[in-house]
Amino acid sequence: MSASTATRGSPPINPRKLRADLRLSRERMARLLDVSVKTIERWEARDARPTSPHLRSRLAKLQEIAELGLIVYRAEGFTTFLTVPIVQFGGRTALQVIEQGEPERVFAALAADYEGLGY
Repeated sequence: MSASTATRGSPPINPRKLRADLRLSRERMARLLDVSVKTIERWEARDARPTSPHLRSRLAKLQEIAELGLIVYRAEGFTTFLTVPIVQFGGRTALQVIEQGEPERVFAALAADYEGLGY
């Protein structure tokens, strides 16, 4: 599923569940999305969603990363993938790469790992 598909035809993304799947603090989630912690709290408290197409797209990209990451690595391995510096990311962590505006690189790395499993 692409980010554009997720923003149009799929069920809305649950920010609280996404944050839990990524095992992120509200602060880290806010940095990844370039919003305030209060915004994350508001989305979670009201079960609300962002209204900006740009933010919906960013959430959809994070959702894609979380879904594929949990398939490829399961929960504990996915946490390691997100938080340990990786050579292919220039010594940065996957979360740092996402935070710096390159979520597609992280998704591509997960897709390559998925294909390497022989599926």
